[in-house]
Amino acid sequence: MSTTVEQERMTGGDGPPPRRRRRWFSWTVAVLLAVWAVVRVFGLEFWSFPTQLMTVTPIGVGIAAVAGGIMLLRNRRAAIVAFAACVAMAAVVVPRAFGEPSTAAGAPLKVLTINLFGRGDADTVVELVKRFDPDVLTALELTPREVERLRVAGLEQLLPYNVLEAEFGATGSGLYGKHPLTKIEGMFTPIGHNMPAARLDLPSGSVEVVAVHPNPPLGRMEAEWNASLKALPSPSPQVIRVLAGDFNASLDHRAFRDLLDRGYVDAAEQVGKALVPTWPNGRKMPPIITIDHVLADERAGVKRVEVLDVPNTDHRAVFAELSLPR
Repeated sequence: MSTTVEQERMTGGDGPPPRRRRRWFSWTVAVLLAVWAVVRVFGLEFWSFPTQLMTVTPIGVGIAAVAGGIMLLRNRRAAIVAFAACVAMAAVVVPRAFGEPSTAAGAPLKVLTINLFGRGDADTVVELVKRFDPDVLTALELTPREVERLRVAGLEQLLPYNVLEAEFGATGSGLYGKHPLTKIEGMFTPIGHNMPAARLDLPSGSVEVVAVHPNPPLGRMEAEWNASLKALPSPSPQVIRVLAGDFNASLDHRAFRDLLDRGYVDAAEQVGKALVPTWPNGRKMPPIITIDHVLADERAGVKRVEVLDVPNTDHRAVFAELSLPR
């Protein structure tokens, strides 16, 4: 009888002993972290939740490290699994902090991209244009009202050429240029939001620029998001192409890496700034994911990248200074 009473006291009278519950919990966490690492390393995301989870893989490195440290005190085998997941994720994440700016000579091309959220502070946008002197600005979630606010703030005096597809809501986009812009029809079929493409005629030659903004991979839109990234144009042997905007994708997405593999480079990754988050900004919590990018033809060099705050929008702006091949 005393043995039975003692066992009930150890188990709380119901269910497995606390030690067994802790081991079960440790193994559950370790296995989930291992699955996360395997999905990321091998690009196995195939529906909405895993696709969204990949975006926070840089945070997953820290989660796995902390979890492994806690488990080490009570379940060393589970801790080893968690640490292995940490190492696997770190192997694909950490190199993004160690890029080197290009030293190659070539004609400069300065690109600024901002998701304006329909209400980004126009005066700040104009100040950034004055400060960084971009050759082209890609503006996402561009509404007719925002176009007017930018005009009143003086944007068209600095970037007098434009190709605009503004709309109310999140679907509008546009290009503003320091040099002549000519809209290109039929380069690709946009899926999601408006994504105008244009030829920018620089003093040194021409480049083609696309304002990129697919829908996010939420729920049923995940398949559309994949299709949208696949539909973006590949680099052209005849002309340098730049894709700039809110891709709703990070370097931890297989679909985004597939786009890079076609012959583009992520400007921030090239200079070691690809871990700087761009969304969500202007909230109580700091930005946690990097989904705004400037992609350049791999023949171009990347001199500099800056990630910048703009009030009244939930995205940070990205500025990239490129060096065009001769």
